[in-house]
Amino acid sequence: MTHPIPPPATRRRGHHDERGEGVISAAIAVLVMAFLGVAMWIAFSGTLSTAVKHVNNQVSCVTGATGGAASNKSC
Repeated sequence: MTHPIPPPATRRRGHHDERGEGVISAAIAVLVMAFLGVAMWIAFSGTLSTAVKHVNNQVSCVTGATGGAASNKSC
C-alpha cells in the first residue's frame, strides 16, 4: 500500500519559504515612489522659481517699477 502523503522529511526538501516576499516587494515599491517624488519635487521647484523670475520681470516691465531703464532692457 502506498501512502498518498509523503513523509515530512521529503515534503520539506523541495519547499521554498516565500514568507516576507510581499513585504520586500512593497518596500522596494515605496522606495521607488519616494525617489520619484523627490525628483518631481526638484523639477517642480526649479520650474516654479524660473516662472517666478519671468513673472517678476514682466510685472516690472509693465509697471516700470524698480530699476529704471537698465532693468527694462529685456522688456
